[in-house]
Amino acid sequence: MKTFYKKKKLLFLSLLLILVFLSGCAHNEVVDQCLSGHTYGFFGGLWHGFIAPFDFAGMLFNNEITMYAQNNNGGLYALGFLLGSGGWGFFGGRTVKRVQHSRVNFQSHKFDDAEIVE
Repeated sequence: MKTFYKKKKLLFLSLLLILVFLSGCAHNEVVDQCLSGHTYGFFGGLWHGFIAPFDFAGMLFNNEITMYAQNNNGGLYALGFLLGSGGWGFFGGRTVKRVQHSRVNFQSHKFDDAEIVE
């Protein structure tokens, strides 16, 4: 039984190694052209998050429109984009509270007098 697990482990590791070697042969794109110019930071990400639904609608009809700026500074841009798009629910907090307070009580409905319809 141990040899079966050893063979299975060896097969998995060799497939993983082949996958790593094959992924190293993937085509690399030159990104120097899109990384020149203005670098977007937190406020750029915030603005792009606000307009993300409109960008998405535009992306459906035009291939040159993107939602996410390729030339950004990393984590701060991503945080701004997340907050701008409402990803953490900061702008939807009141709606969630309203839904929680208006719960339906199913115990108040009586189904004892229901008739069977065929």
